[in-house]
Amino acid sequence: MTHDDWGHIRGELLKSVGKNNFSAWIEPIRFGSVADRTAHLTVPTNFIGRWVSQHFGDVILRHLISAGAEVDRVNFAVAAQNGTEPVEANSTAVAPPESAARTAPGAAISTPAAPLHNPRSRHSLPESALNPNLTFSNFVVGKPNELAHAAARRVAEGGTVSFNPLFLYGGVGLGKTHLMHAIAWGLRSNKPELKVAYLSAEQFMYRFIRALRDQDTLSFKEVFRSIDVLMVDDVQFIAGKNSTQEEFFHTFNALVELGKQIIISGDRAPVDMEELDSRIASRLQCGLVVDLHPTDYELRLGILQHKVEAQRDRTPDLTIAPGVLEFIAHRVSTNVRVLEGALTRLFAFADLIGCEITMDMTQECLSDILRATDRKVTMDEIIKKICEHYHLRQSDLMSPSRARNIARPRQMAMYLCKKLTSRSLPEIGRKFGGRDHTTILHGVRKIEELISIDNQIAEDAELLRRMLEA
Repeated sequence: MTHDDWGHIRGELLKSVGKNNFSAWIEPIRFGSVADRTAHLTVPTNFIGRWVSQHFGDVILRHLISAGAEVDRVNFAVAAQNGTEPVEANSTAVAPPESAARTAPGAAISTPAAPLHNPRSRHSLPESALNPNLTFSNFVVGKPNELAHAAARRVAEGGTVSFNPLFLYGGVGLGKTHLMHAIAWGLRSNKPELKVAYLSAEQFMYRFIRALRDQDTLSFKEVFRSIDVLMVDDVQFIAGKNSTQEEFFHTFNALVELGKQIIISGDRAPVDMEELDSRIASRLQCGLVVDLHPTDYELRLGILQHKVEAQRDRTPDLTIAPGVLEFIAHRVSTNVRVLEGALTRLFAFADLIGCEITMDMTQECLSDILRATDRKVTMDEIIKKICEHYHLRQSDLMSPSRARNIARPRQMAMYLCKKLTSRSLPEIGRKFGGRDHTTILHGVRKIEELISIDNQIAEDAELLRRMLEA
């Protein structure tokens, strides 16, 4: 068998495995020789050899036999460096499928060695800079986040779970990053032998761009495909960035096929990320997708009480007048970060001037935050609440569909946008997919009419209004 024969076989492999798999895995392979009915092929890294052996070894062997090579086995070795002999770091025997011609009797599949660390690589397992304060013990659980918390706890145990990936999504300051860090801390404690990598989508993109610049993408692939648990925060950052999405897609697939756990977070559900690759969105939807809902009054009050107890451990003399925490929980409803920031400011103010945290002091110290929370309800909040209440996707609400189960909630959203915001009819129309202002006016009037004759519509309108204004 010659190198020309291998060139022909590569062409056939391209047809068999597809362009993406070929460029990622088959392209780097070089033909060595055939001896003792074994085809010797060289690969850039041990990991490439292991992966190809497991996933494409039988395909390669079948094509070798079809091309006339008298072989029963395929052996992969790391390519020679600086003129030295090849290092047999991943010697793997592969038996052809039963349908292949000239199968050797008793040919066996040997277990490939684990991937070795490549000291020449400029890439290494990402260091996870975890916040020691973001643990499960510091996470306050309430109805809006109880499912997300339970799912995160299950993954953090490090055992087998029935869902992969776990996708956490929600608005700013609702606890996504807190749960991600808590999972990582839990895995470190429960399964210290696992390789756990936590990084933001921005960091993933930066590392991939650096690998492209350094012409070292193979090492990048080797590192990220050797991880046991991959955690990527704020995946919406890579939406629209095609090359990074392509690599993320292949990394995702490789880890899932190897049975590795993946945890992803984002600010929206995968189906609502318009610029996210449809293949990635589809695979994310195959796992458990959990929404962290906006905090309710009870959860906000619980968070404040938890913070106060922690502060009292450091400042035993801290005193807070009755009703202060309830007032803050009611008035500061945007997100947990603003809520905790308001309380931290009160702690600092009370410590600096040495006084009790009273209602008057609270209103004076937090005047700017309280003014900001007096804002009107936004159209985005109305649309989100409508989708939650009627179990619809935002894309359905914006679609041209006139189906009753979509058109009526859409009209309810138009009605609430008109009643609870200062937006004009044309502005509301643009928000709802570029609809004409007369369409918006018709929707508003239709709901006003139904409220007077349909008790269910009237109850829905009142309930939604109260939830949005709470």
